[in-house]
Amino acid sequence: MGYSAIQISGQSLQYVGVPVKALLTTGVPFDPTGDPVAMAFMPQATQAPGSGDWKTAIWATRASDIIFPYAALCLVGPGGTIELDLGTYYMYVKVTDNPEIPVLLGGILGITT
Repeated sequence: MGYSAIQISGQSLQYVGVPVKALLTTGVPFDPTGDPVAMAFMPQATQAPGSGDWKTAIWATRASDIIFPYAALCLVGPGGTIELDLGTYYMYVKVTDNPEIPVLLGGILGITT
């Protein structure tokens, strides 16, 4: 997973993405886009996401990026999947696979005026 720092206006409605690189335990890359993905936005790095914090996300394919060829995206802003107050949030990504369900820190999101 790629670590990202993003800033958007609190008035903006847009997809916020976290780059993802998926590997099998053997180290071979695989396509995770068939697995459900969710994102959580937490105000403190020490605050783990709870069941109510997870928001539905979608997958994007980034064919031109050989390091992180996928991204988890969540629609953030007024009328989006999640509306956030001004501040800084730690973005988490959860991929539901079988048998693994990794929860990974994906980066920092700043909501500005």
